[in-house]
Amino acid sequence: MTKPTVKLFEFLPRKESLKLDEELSIHFAIHIHLTKYGHQSYNAGLVRNKYMSTNTNSITILPSGGKYTYPQKLRSRDEVRVISPSFSMAKWPKETIEIATQRFRNMGLVVSFGKNVNELNCFDSSSIKSRIDDLTAAFLDPNVKGVVCSSGGYNSNELLDNIDWKIIKNNPKFFCGFSDITVLSNAILSKTGLITYSGPNFRNFGQKLYFDYTQDYFSKIAFTSDPITLKPSNNWSDDKWIKNQNKRKLIPNLGWWLINPGNASGTIIGGNLCSLNLLQGTNYQPSLKDTILMIEDDDMSTVGEFSRNWQSIMHLPDFKEIRGIIFGRFQKKTKMTKKLLSSIIKNSPKLQNIPVIANVDFGHTDPKITFPIGGFLNINLQ
Repeated sequence: MTKPTVKLFEFLPRKESLKLDEELSIHFAIHIHLTKYGHQSYNAGLVRNKYMSTNTNSITILPSGGKYTYPQKLRSRDEVRVISPSFSMAKWPKETIEIATQRFRNMGLVVSFGKNVNELNCFDSSSIKSRIDDLTAAFLDPNVKGVVCSSGGYNSNELLDNIDWKIIKNNPKFFCGFSDITVLSNAILSKTGLITYSGPNFRNFGQKLYFDYTQDYFSKIAFTSDPITLKPSNNWSDDKWIKNQNKRKLIPNLGWWLINPGNASGTIIGGNLCSLNLLQGTNYQPSLKDTILMIEDDDMSTVGEFSRNWQSIMHLPDFKEIRGIIFGRFQKKTKMTKKLLSSIIKNSPKLQNIPVIANVDFGHTDPKITFPIGGFLNINLQ
């Protein structure tokens, strides 16, 4: 059997094949189409190429009909500013910073750092003022074309009431991060209409080994609009690579999990589950109307913890208007399995007719794709 395939208009084709633990051969396709400088174009039909079979089930990601604003693509010699809106960089190994910086230079980018990225308080972070100053400076600096967050953490929601949203709206830029950065990414979309990107933090670029898959997808979504096919990675990892760069353990990837078949289309909302839930009841929460959720969680989320946090999202008034769900890969410590996740999904009457896939390459394991929060998806899973 072949692995599920994904077609992304932003990603580099890779020919890979592994056996699935499924009874049927399942194919997925995802399409992203953006013009070079962020202007929107439309293609409502299924786009096929040599990597797709004629009977491929598809998930198509397209520009979102003018509702949201895409930032300009990055280009060679652009400056990218690294900021720390959550945890500080003060305790990072020097090697990690050097490798990450070189990876950006290899992409032709100039790396600069916010002046407060190494400030450190008793919470492994920095003051609200320092983090706001760095965020504001990055968006106001005309030389800066992209903003990449250094890492996650647990306190970026402290910034929300102190951000000048007009500055971000009037200076739209490529903004990328994941984990706790989910808070900022979704709040920026909600308050300004700027599409942001859920993808690797700067620290992730500091991996010495097995980074090609993550690098490919980041580079393509950051720089180009070429049609490219995504397939699940051959292997994945869930190790503490930052402690020992040379001691890595790869795990064979058995492919994606089809939970519920069906057809749907909608705007991408999501990221880290427990971080996204921090926006509930605030004016920073994006609407769930006509959306497809892309959700992941970290290793602190046991099966029971994940289940109740997921239930919290289902209690939102507009949850009934979501159109589909894509779950990222769970970390080993969570002990989540396809059977357990299927039980959680199928236990809820609300989810019986919603298409759901899981075990996709994003979240707190490696490698990971980069996807636009605010982009548009069409799902066709059989």
